[in-house]
Amino acid sequence: MTGARKQKNEIEQLTPTKILILRMKKALGNRTGWIKGVILTAVLAVLAGSLARLPFFSVMGVMIISIILGMAWKGLMGIPENSQAGITFSSKILLRAGIILMGLRLNFEQIISAGYSIIIIDIAVIAFTLSVMLYIGKLLSIDKHLSALIAVGTAVCGAAAIVAVAPLIGARKELTAISVAFIAIAGTVVTIIYSFLYPYLDMNSYDYGLLTGSTLHELAHVIAAAVPGGAESSDTAILVKLGRVALLIPVALILAYFYKKDSVSDERMTLKNLPVPWFIFGFLAMCLVNTIGLLPPLLTSGLIDSSVFLLSMAMAGLGLGVNFAEFKNLNSKVIFTGIAGSVSLIFLGILITKIF
Repeated sequence: MTGARKQKNEIEQLTPTKILILRMKKALGNRTGWIKGVILTAVLAVLAGSLARLPFFSVMGVMIISIILGMAWKGLMGIPENSQAGITFSSKILLRAGIILMGLRLNFEQIISAGYSIIIIDIAVIAFTLSVMLYIGKLLSIDKHLSALIAVGTAVCGAAAIVAVAPLIGARKELTAISVAFIAIAGTVVTIIYSFLYPYLDMNSYDYGLLTGSTLHELAHVIAAAVPGGAESSDTAILVKLGRVALLIPVALILAYFYKKDSVSDERMTLKNLPVPWFIFGFLAMCLVNTIGLLPPLLTSGLIDSSVFLLSMAMAGLGLGVNFAEFKNLNSKVIFTGIAGSVSLIFLGILITKIF
């Protein structure tokens, strides 16, 4: 009897009770793995918080330490079996929950006063970055879809922008994976460099917040890199970056229009598949709560502390997800385009700090 026929016979012999037991075991195994992943990120966040109190490590801040610990754990210990779902939950869902609670640090007066300049900065950053990177990609004869994905990931909001735009321009799945890998690695490296350079940049907290918020790839990168500059730096960076995230919708629509002939999807753009960053509304809701003083100060302070811990867990998850081996899938032209675009954006960010 062949192996395939034997396996088929075994499946046919399973009773409904045995099938139910197997399904319960699988569900329990998945849940156990999910719990492992969340607990691992929590442990790394606690350890990062302890290290951040030490003289040398305090320069980096708890967020960067969490990323580094996540990277170190993955390199030395590996990822626990079936824990990826929990790690992803921390790096995606808890990141957004932490950002929403961070809204309690701001009020609408601060947002309104900074509004016009932030809109101008974000439009300039996105238009400049897309133009430069698409032009470089064309000069180097890189696949135009790949150039567009790396460009939108750099200009707007990292992997989220890439995943949202990819189906709209007809990009192949492998190009999406390559772009996400590059943005994750490049953004993490630049984030760590920023944190170490901050003491030597001769920038005040506000300017450093502008720089990080306008030039880093992922929202997680911005939050982590801004911590050494203090509360003003973090608040400024988050506002600037959230402005870039909010512009994902018009950017996606514009790219979809120019690449419509290449799109493999016949779906119409509806509210359901529109890349709306809903968590921004939660952030603004918390700003409103803080503005009208709806919560007592002690509870507000506790929720803000909770947001820091949730974000630390998210950073640990980010570090656990970095895979430098994925660089082997990138050719030199793609790497050059990504680095050139990022460096150009950094110079633009420095210029922005001088103007605003």
